Amino acid sequence: MRRLPLIAALVLLVVATAPAAQQPGDAQIDQQRLSRLDGMLQQYVDENRIAGAVALVLKDGKPVYERAVGWRDKDGGARMTPDSVFRIASQTKAITSVAALMLVEEGKIGLTDPVSRYIPAYAKTSVAVKKGTAVAIVPAKREITITDLLTHTAGISYGTDSAVAKQYEARGLGPAAGFGWYTADKDEPVCQTMERLASLPFAAQPGEEWVYGYNTDILGCIVERASGVSLDEFFRARILGPLGMTDTHFFLPAEKKERLVTVYASGPGGAIVRAPDGPRGQGHYVEGPRKNYAGGAGLVSTARDYARFLEMVRNGGALGNVRLLSPRTVALMTHNQSGLLHNGPRLGWSLAFETTELVGGNGGLDPVGAYGWGGAYGSVYRVDPSGGLVMVLMLNQIPNATDIRSKFQTLVHQAVVQ
Repeated sequence: MRRLPLIAALVLLVVATAPAAQQPGDAQIDQQRLSRLDGMLQQYVDENRIAGAVALVLKDGKPVYERAVGWRDKDGGARMTPDSVFRIASQTKAITSVAALMLVEEGKIGLTDPVSRYIPAYAKTSVAVKKGTAVAIVPAKREITITDLLTHTAGISYGTDSAVAKQYEARGLGPAAGFGWYTADKDEPVCQTMERLASLPFAAQPGEEWVYGYNTDILGCIVERASGVSLDEFFRARILGPLGMTDTHFFLPAEKKERLVTVYASGPGGAIVRAPDGPRGQGHYVEGPRKNYAGGAGLVSTARDYARFLEMVRNGGALGNVRLLSPRTVALMTHNQSGLLHNGPRLGWSLAFETTELVGGNGGLDPVGAYGWGGAYGSVYRVDPSGGLVMVLMLNQIPNATDIRSKFQTLVHQAVVQ
């Protein structure tokens, strides 16, 4: 019994002298190592593998790296600038997911609600099943839910796979819509497009596979139906305006068109060529009908704007005095909700993002808990909560045959030294 005070004292001494556990945001950035990005980005421009790009890295909400390299319009001799506007394609999905979750918090949408509650055409859907060389169309086993859309487990593709491509093309979707996801040239509201989609067969049964496709475009229609306003108006009033994202739009105002980046493509031998006009290239983000607000791939934005959005998420749903979501909702939308369906066990899919489940699970230096995605025009973003990091690389190149996206992430992570 007499030894207890000594043991207690030793325990207290060990606790007092033990190193403190690393807290979120404790990571330190070596600026000299981070500057390696300069050479890498410029090399890709000099080798004519990209026309130009904007890279931005935030640490605890403050920029620690920002560079604009190359050309906004190489043929026109216009240099890239930090405020250049890019087509962000699937980076739109995360913003639409936030909009839907805001309505969940208000009780206007339920995560387990059937999609048919908002779009009746989805009460009975079908699935294309391959049987050898034949394709059978069978009824869906159950209704698609809001969570299925958020996690891309509804079985809905972009309709470009051979089993259904001709049917989709006949209805103005899939191959008839650029690469499938493009709807900026449609002279109709997005809900009309998504109602037509319900009549087409999907790629898998609800909840059985991770299938990337029109899920978030359907979700955008649901946001419209549940809120009573267009997706464009909801974004401007509830997300973009409050966050100060003044350069994010579905269709670019005429006075900003000079800042819109020209789209290039990886050509023969890897050298860039100007992408064609139309849905498979420059798109209709300035001169389009301005009617179809595609929640899956419709926005244009800047690196600074998108980093503000990501910082709001990293910060638990708030930026400054503006709160869009509760921390509990953000936890739900940044942790895997799809089991092993999306490249498990290395990666997962939350209600908005790809999540890293194993160190380096995305093929780079990502720590567990990181999340992000990218866009069809070549952009990529990642959030590292443990390091307090937000990283954004913007470029407009489709197709993009380079490995610049993975190298960008690696060169940011290698600069974290503590």
